[in-house]
This record gives sequence, structure tokens and C-alpha cells, in this order.
Amino acid sequence: MFQVISGRSVPAVRLLAPRAAVLVEAVRGRKSRNDPPAKSKEGRIKVPPPVDPVETVVLKERFTEYDLIMRALRLEFKEEMLRKRFEEETGSLAEERAKQEEEEHRSLMAWNQQENLRLLTLRQMRVQKEMEETELKKKEAVVQQEQAMQELIKEKEKEILQLQEEAKNFITLENLDQRIEEALDNPKNYNFAIDREGRVVRQTVLE
Repeated sequence: MFQVISGRSVPAVRLLAPRAAVLVEAVRGRKSRNDPPAKSKEGRIKVPPPVDPVETVVLKERFTEYDLIMRALRLEFKEEMLRKRFEEETGSLAEERAKQEEEEHRSLMAWNQQENLRLLTLRQMRVQKEMEETELKKKEAVVQQEQAMQELIKEKEKEILQLQEEAKNFITLENLDQRIEEALDNPKNYNFAIDREGRVVRQTVLE
């Protein structure tokens, strides 16, 4: 039995036959653990490449800076995304909240102004009172100084009067002879001993 396809007659058995398997190019896989090393690599010793310490420090700093920058960018993008989502979900509520916050701010500013005026008045009263107290203390100090000066003058006047009284008994050229005669008529003996209480214990006799 034949079937015509594109002007050619093809057996129907061939059309109904199963398709052949797909041919895949063979690829060499890895060696197993039991395979010996290649002869060309038997004496090779693997040495790690040299590492420059300065380059390592620079790379570490750059990687740290890169990590910080990327983390900051992620947080910034996340915050912006959350803010946009919040504004989209609660747009009207945000406007109402903003109006409430503005009104509250105005009321707080008015209260702050009143409080500043009240404190200013109290401060002015306190300063005025301190100035009055300072002026009063100055006046009292002046009065006390004048009183002290008057007392000092009185003491000096008293000392002057006492010196004038004592001056009457001073020995002068006018009363020198009289004082000599009085001293001779009334001799005094100053050669004596006293105890701790000031009493005369022993005294010599005048000759």
C-alpha cells in the first residue's frame, strides 16, 4: 500500500514506523578518583599564585565600600517603594493627617509664643527685683560704711582727748624742776619680784 506525498509514492509502513533515536555527539567526561594522573603532570607541584598585600587591602576596602553602597541603595529603593505603596493605599488619609499635623503645629506655635511672652514677663520682673535688691544693698553698704566712719572718728576723738589728759602729766621744760623734787620726795623701788599672778613676792629695801 502506497501513499502519494509531494508527488512521490511512499510506503505507508514507513510512515507508521517509529522514529529513530537522536544521535548526540559524545563528550569526554571527568576522570574518576581512581584514575592515575597524566604522565605529563606527574612531577608538577601546584603553587598558589603570589598575593600582593597592598592590592589585597585595596580590594578589601573597595569591596567593603561597594557592599555599603549597594546596601544603602537597596534600603533607599525599598523605602521609596514602601512610601509609594503607602501613599497609593492611604492617599486621602495622608492628606487628612497632614492637615491635622499642620493644625496641631499652628496651635503648638501659638502656645509656644504665649509661653515665651509669659516667661519674658517673669524674667523682666525677676531682673527688676534683682536690680532693686542690688541697689538696696548698695545703699545699706554706704550707710554701714558711714556708720563705721563715724565710729572710727569717735574713737579717734576719744583717743585724742585721752592723749590730751595724759599730756597734762608729761614732763616739760616748765615743770622739770618740780617733777624732780616730787621724785626725790617720793622715791619708788622697782627692784622686786612677782609671781605668776602678778603679786609682789620680794622687794629690796631702799637705802
